[in-house]
Amino acid sequence: MQRSVVRPSPLFYALLAVTAVGGALCALFPPLSVNFGGVDRDVVGTLGIILLVLGGWAVSLTLHEFGHAIVAYRGGDREVALKGYLSMDIRRYTDPVLSLVLPLIILAIGGIPLPGGAVWINRWALRSRTVSSWVSLAGPLSNLAIGIVLTLVIVLAPLPAGLMIGLSYLASVQILAFVLNILPVPGLDGYGAIEPYLSPQAREFGMKARPWAPLVLFAFIIAVPGVSAALWDVTNAIFGAAGGNDVAAQLGQLAFMFWR
Repeated sequence: MQRSVVRPSPLFYALLAVTAVGGALCALFPPLSVNFGGVDRDVVGTLGIILLVLGGWAVSLTLHEFGHAIVAYRGGDREVALKGYLSMDIRRYTDPVLSLVLPLIILAIGGIPLPGGAVWINRWALRSRTVSSWVSLAGPLSNLAIGIVLTLVIVLAPLPAGLMIGLSYLASVQILAFVLNILPVPGLDGYGAIEPYLSPQAREFGMKARPWAPLVLFAFIIAVPGVSAALWDVTNAIFGAAGGNDVAAQLGQLAFMFWR
């Protein structure tokens, strides 16, 4: 019997453990308590929601990039296994711009570091343009799936208030990651999904624009009033359709962003 090429690294399990510890702290020590005088914060609960959200973000980053890699592997690019992309090791997916610069920009404008990494796919090895499109779509679809699954857990399971608001915020951020990544902007997965069907001239322009186009997009989000709100409106519509509670997600954001 052929051995599986997917071998999750110990680091992936460590990230899951960090996320679980954060969730447990949120459940035992609610990070927020609302009263007539304002909002009181619990130090341990705040630590818990930080671990829950950042740990969950790191896990989702791993699954996002692993999604690209496993679809590429099954679609003909065997090199992804040799590059370690099937190990689910977050260190294999880091990229200076996508993993550091863009997440810091998102953090600065009031979000959290969104999934941003890199797997280098040999597109020439893929069997078809359709496969190439699915390789690009696999990443953001994993974020959407995580967001919906977390939302369903919140809806179906009786959870402590602290854990509910933490998971609600984490779920909404996963859906926001899907909404952003699916945009047809060079350097993002939405563009990668349509790129195989573009003219050679358009693909050449996309290759030149790929390093800076996402930065321009996020500068546009910051500078133009209403753009960020529009993205969150789409996110909240999907989140609400899955049964999510906007108020719980907003409380989770308030608890996470303790510095504001």
